[in-house]
Amino acid sequence: MQDTQLPIFFEKLQSIIDNKELIKLLLTNKRDKSSDLNKLIITAVELKKGLSLNFVYRHNTKDITKNFEISEGLDIIDKALEKDFYNAEIFTNTENISYTILPNGKAQLKTTKPLILAPVTLSHDKIKDRLIEVKENIYLRELGITNAGWEVRREMSDKYKQINKYIELLAPYLNELSLPENFHVVDMGSGKGYLTFALYDYLTNNLKQHVNMTGVEFREDLVEICNSIADKAGFDQLNFVKGTIEETELEKIDILIALHACNTATDDAIYRGIQSDASLIVCAPCCHKQIRKAMHVTNELSNITKFGILKERQAEIITDTLRAMILEAFGYKTNVFEFIQLEHTPKNVMIVGKKIQKVNHDKQLILNNIAAIKQIFGIEKHYLETLMGI
Repeated sequence: MQDTQLPIFFEKLQSIIDNKELIKLLLTNKRDKSSDLNKLIITAVELKKGLSLNFVYRHNTKDITKNFEISEGLDIIDKALEKDFYNAEIFTNTENISYTILPNGKAQLKTTKPLILAPVTLSHDKIKDRLIEVKENIYLRELGITNAGWEVRREMSDKYKQINKYIELLAPYLNELSLPENFHVVDMGSGKGYLTFALYDYLTNNLKQHVNMTGVEFREDLVEICNSIADKAGFDQLNFVKGTIEETELEKIDILIALHACNTATDDAIYRGIQSDASLIVCAPCCHKQIRKAMHVTNELSNITKFGILKERQAEIITDTLRAMILEAFGYKTNVFEFIQLEHTPKNVMIVGKKIQKVNHDKQLILNNIAAIKQIFGIEKHYLETLMGI
């Protein structure tokens, strides 16, 4: 079956590149679901040798960046659509063009108006002053956020902004804490380590603190990669270990971080923080399945939960409210706020609990209020309650 749409797609792409209108091109929906390569991100960049195409090969645990001349790059895109991906989408400020290979083998070409206008630039973005410096910052380079010239890669600018926003949010708490010498920070579920490295960097280089830091991650390949990067960066007191949130053996935890720990893993992290009498507990919860399944509303509020999406959102609110209240019951001053803007990730709520030295609260009153909320929504038990034995 002859594909009549692909030549039209490449003709449009060539014209957009020639006119310097390309914001980015994404190749997605991989043909081989077992492949480690998840997507290709292509942008135009002006190099010394002339206009080129910058390819970011996004794998499960790493990004690989390469530059190609235009003709060579277009040939690689053609072969990738033949062997690796079903979808391609061009983004410009005047139109978005999508090329899709349907399940029946036919190709479809669609043109839509862009929802958001973005600047077209052929050089790396200039970044305003931020808490995490890019110049000669080895871990940012090794993680693919900066290039060999210590410039933030255009396709990684959102990740760099996220890192700085994270540090900006934590900075007031970190500056207020009175911590022992060589205090211990644990990042539960550290993943690729973007935020783990940034926090260690800020604590040691900005605040000049002596800190021991442990990243806990279940995926062994990520542990090995992060330990290698820590070694290259000279982060001697940063170590990554393979393990789970609930079972990894750790020394006294002074600051506990758990970002996007799924479902009750967030509760396991909070529990370990409270049990260790941590000075600061920071969580960005992900998934709220336990409470969603436990909700059995039979009163006037039942209409709120009869629609799946609304029940899901209500479960998120209830789960994180109860977590914050349980932290307060055990002597933490708690705050809940937006982590980063929704266009970057839907998982954008952060819970921060700071241990209060002189506790001035009625624990039983808080527990009674928790019980009242559970009764309204027909919830028998919150998982964190079970862990805490309340």
